[in-house]
Amino acid sequence: MMFANREIVTGLDIGTSQVTAIVAEIGASNVPNIIGIGQAKSRGVRKGEIVNADLTSEDVRLALSEAEQMADEEIRSVYLGVSGGHVRGFINSGTHPVVSADRDITEDDVRDVVRNAKAVNLPNDHHVIHVVRQHFSVDDQSGIQNPIGLLGAKIGVDLHVVHGQANRLQNSIRVVKGLRVDVEDVVFSGLAGVLSVLTPQQKELGTLVIDYGGGTLEYAVCCNGLVKHSGVLPVGGDHISNDLAFGLKVPLGRAEQLKIAHGSALGGDHFRGQTVKIPDRITMPDKTINMEHLGRIMSLRVSESLKLIESELIEAGCLDLVRSGVVVTGGGARIQDILGLAEHVFGVPASIGTAQNVNGPKSVLEQPEFAVGIGLAKFGVFELLKQKDRRVHNRGFGRTIREMLKIG
Repeated sequence: MMFANREIVTGLDIGTSQVTAIVAEIGASNVPNIIGIGQAKSRGVRKGEIVNADLTSEDVRLALSEAEQMADEEIRSVYLGVSGGHVRGFINSGTHPVVSADRDITEDDVRDVVRNAKAVNLPNDHHVIHVVRQHFSVDDQSGIQNPIGLLGAKIGVDLHVVHGQANRLQNSIRVVKGLRVDVEDVVFSGLAGVLSVLTPQQKELGTLVIDYGGGTLEYAVCCNGLVKHSGVLPVGGDHISNDLAFGLKVPLGRAEQLKIAHGSALGGDHFRGQTVKIPDRITMPDKTINMEHLGRIMSLRVSESLKLIESELIEAGCLDLVRSGVVVTGGGARIQDILGLAEHVFGVPASIGTAQNVNGPKSVLEQPEFAVGIGLAKFGVFELLKQKDRRVHNRGFGRTIREMLKIG
């Protein structure tokens, strides 16, 4: 969208804990520049999916209004992040015989093999969200980035396909459109996190990005500049609070406060003998909490969640690709000692994800809670640049997600 000679895009992340709107414009050297941020507490979302459309609509309206005021721009469309346990990612392969007499691979051969690989057999009620091209193969040679001009009898390609249940995707879209705001595109939040926080070196060497949200864990493995695997687990920070409420026999609100103020992902050994007293309230007496017990509950839940991701990566044959490290984003990145636990589980360095190659307020760029929203805005900026590139050069194919992922 263009208003007053400013080309702007908006990323909208409807999360379990909060709704975030990020407005960005195309800055110098085509680097996104954040000019507006809006937030609202999320009340109608569970495990990354809408369960109360009316409440979610109010929360989205508040976040968009706040972002509009800061950016001094009217938001007419958004790039919408989607998540939930129904979202899946897998590799689909395609092959194509090279039929020319000289066996010279052409652009037509590349188009044909990609079309074959896109013939994905999905359930009737599922919709493809993304198709990310991997490397090509020619005969028995793999790892080829551009096969055009090579000689071969057969060309192959792998595509990473992300898909989700159509009606559940539409629930988020309908909420946004009900506010008379268009949805330019839907983007899997796990890929938005990759676009937001990884450097070019991390994308090449092999990095696991985990967005630890309130209701879901979204993850993606990026290696050789490409997303190799991604997925969603329907567990998050809310589950930690529920466990603490049950295990410590305290109300959920107090469990949330204890998690934030005193929790740790590494267990209760270093809390041995320590206690914390919950102050008296009108309807609740004083209560003394065993810190060792609290730490043990948190450690078990967070460890289980990370090990579920590890198991899925082993099953997909991607764990060995995680050589550079683990990057944690989302509100769960603030859990004390979560980086130490991630290093223990995955055996590589871990760090908190902050936005890369984007300009804006430092207080926003360094907050892990904003990573997905910023990634959605970056995706929108790349789409705008792709459209401009097509108009200028009259190309049939623009910048792919694969190329986007190579932009830091």
